[in-house]
Amino acid sequence: VLLVRNRKEFCALGSKCPHYGAPLSKGVLRGERLRCPWHGACFNIRTGDIEEYPALDCISCFKVTVEDGKVFITAKKKVLTLSAVTEHRQHLGLRRCLLNKNTMLLLGGGVAALVCAETLRQEGFTGRIIMATKEKHVPYDKSKLSKEMNLKAEDVYLRKPEFLQAQGIEFWTEKEAVSVDFQKQKVHFMDGSSQKYHQLLIATGSHSAFLKVPGADLQNVCTLQTPEESSKILELATEKNLVIVGASFIGTRLDQASRLPAPARDTNGTSLQPGAAAELPAWVLAGPFQMLQNKGVKFHMKTELCELKGKDGKVAEAVLANGETLPADVVVVGIGSTPNSTFLKGTSIARDDKGAILVDLHMQTNIPNVFAAGDVVTFPVALLDGDRSSIHHQQVAEAHGHCAALNMLKRGKELHTVPYFWTMLLGKSIHYAGCGKGYTETVVKGSLEQEKFLIFYIRDGHVTAAASLNCDPMVSLIAEVLYLGKQISKEEAE
Repeated sequence: VLLVRNRKEFCALGSKCPHYGAPLSKGVLRGERLRCPWHGACFNIRTGDIEEYPALDCISCFKVTVEDGKVFITAKKKVLTLSAVTEHRQHLGLRRCLLNKNTMLLLGGGVAALVCAETLRQEGFTGRIIMATKEKHVPYDKSKLSKEMNLKAEDVYLRKPEFLQAQGIEFWTEKEAVSVDFQKQKVHFMDGSSQKYHQLLIATGSHSAFLKVPGADLQNVCTLQTPEESSKILELATEKNLVIVGASFIGTRLDQASRLPAPARDTNGTSLQPGAAAELPAWVLAGPFQMLQNKGVKFHMKTELCELKGKDGKVAEAVLANGETLPADVVVVGIGSTPNSTFLKGTSIARDDKGAILVDLHMQTNIPNVFAAGDVVTFPVALLDGDRSSIHHQQVAEAHGHCAALNMLKRGKELHTVPYFWTMLLGKSIHYAGCGKGYTETVVKGSLEQEKFLIFYIRDGHVTAAASLNCDPMVSLIAEVLYLGKQISKEEAE
């Protein structure tokens, strides 16, 4: 049990974050809000309710009394041993809902659709909820695909099928939407079936950008989209030459020697996508980039992959634009992603030039009764003064799903969240909060050489994002300050 004193008031609640079990005693307390030090999940200390994701479950709260200068905490043993899921938000009760005869159709099987479905139930909606996805699994933790590559799909499920069934959430697997008739409010699927809806959520996510070079269709050219692909890469990489195309999140995650078999430590990582010229972000170059090089990872920067050559139908060599040829038994492509929105082509729904669906702060599209959330959308970001952005983070997708559900129930809720990203690299924690898009300068605190630092991203004289290596609680604190709407000037950052 975690005992918290907020001024003269005491609160007692569960001591571990239900997301990954982080000790909340190491977290950040601001007023009635307690942030997890690892991944930025935030809870209300009075109710235990979620105020910021990625946690899917509340934390338990216990009765507190003060007598003769001593604090007493009262809890039933049964409650102490129950998982957070079984008591999730029961204290909220059910609100009267006027839409309970409606059908809510959610396209997508990721966290945005999952949180939307759960929020609808938690807010008292008792009508029909359908989640339809082209995948064959219930929602799973995609962040683990590059971290624990030897896990089975069942090991990373966020909710088991029995949980969804108990909540009355219909989950249709291998059910891909191919078109939507917005006038008739009907979705058509690949198998020839269709489903009418009263309210529609489009949360179909994104897919890995395709590699457009000769030889891209050879065997052993992989992406990292599903648990099966993750296991396949791990199996193929054993005692093989692994070439990774792209040096952003997927590339640097897979490059780390601690996750791949020992023979793969001489990994060749080509860093750039075909037809592009870019560099790793400065904060990656300063720390993790050097860490990976020290482990024997070879980076080929400022070049392009122009061809893959094969032998017996399998990839054998990667040819770079600078003339280098790399032996390649396995090629993993991580060069960005594309919204899964082609099935909307020809409709009147508004999308940007990359195919992302345009939504407002209510997650509402330009079509009545149609909402969108997660990787498939571009949305106004408060930290950027309302400028639009597509942010492919698990925590952001969950916030989208929650906000969409409330507005499907006519609650008039505006999106309010601070994007929070995390990962581990060779035993070092990397955290990023906010949105640094369009930043013009940075302030660096700490030591790059000692692999412990904090970087502030400055736009128009104020901090819009912060990144860190091994400074976990600091980024949680900055995220909380930004969430509360307080500006941090360049001078304050310094």
